[in-house]
Amino acid sequence: MTANEVSARASSPLRGQRGLKVTIQGYEGSFHQEAARQFFGKDVEVIPCATFREVVKIGANKKESDGAVMAIENSIAGSILPNYNLLQKSNLTIVGEVYLHIKQNLIVNQGVKLEDIKEVHSHTMALQQCYDFLDKYKWKLVETEDTALSAKHIYQHKSKHIAAIASKLAAELYGLNVIAPGIQTMKNNYTRFLILQREQNGSIEQANKASVNFVTDHSKGSLARVLGQIADGGINLSKLQSFPIPGTDFKYSFHADMEFDTIDQFHKVIEAIKPSTVELKIYGVYKNGKTPTNSP
Repeated sequence: MTANEVSARASSPLRGQRGLKVTIQGYEGSFHQEAARQFFGKDVEVIPCATFREVVKIGANKKESDGAVMAIENSIAGSILPNYNLLQKSNLTIVGEVYLHIKQNLIVNQGVKLEDIKEVHSHTMALQQCYDFLDKYKWKLVETEDTALSAKHIYQHKSKHIAAIASKLAAELYGLNVIAPGIQTMKNNYTRFLILQREQNGSIEQANKASVNFVTDHSKGSLARVLGQIADGGINLSKLQSFPIPGTDFKYSFHADMEFDTIDQFHKVIEAIKPSTVELKIYGVYKNGKTPTNSP
């Protein structure tokens, strides 16, 4: 999407519409579903996908979905670099974002107590995030492909000696009991999710953030000029991520998240940096989500 297309293709995001279907990575009860609910409300229908590639593919198909919700970075693990590449190759537009506080919970079937547990099942990353709590017990730790799927399995098998580590939503969906909430070692753990749809037909109310990808003209100091023009325009560069361009000798494209006060301010900066770039794509103009510093 070019800078001029931002105004021409502007529309309210999907938030608030009924009967929405969006793709997510993982199973029902995953943190992706929590993010979808946080943005769209509890009535949103999710389409579980095994991979992020499938999330983008189905999310871009108007016959199958109304868009997608895709994790893009984590405050501890950092950026999910392959997802930036998927975004770049897709026809999807960013219309919003969600910062989700990641809380891991030990969940069991109703009536199961801590002393009954012999095994704990979850995704390897979730297990690693909870080692300080798990080390207090002599439980067998079993790695699975998904946190929410682990919850579903202990529900389906009526397990009396197996617990899962998963979201509170997973416990609610499967009628399980949260026997130990918030067991993750790092309490300040957030994941940023992008809200994606195929196109944007009008301005998003109170838009104050944009995601842009650009390639400099490779002249001496071109990147410094671009960054200087962004700063001179009074725009906060909240993220700058470089990516090697396949098939080139150490040339890079740059993903930039820009925060601004007015849309005119953003457009002026885009026009200012164009002469120093050979490629410029705007992924979306949207409202800044709640960040870790201002979320409840």
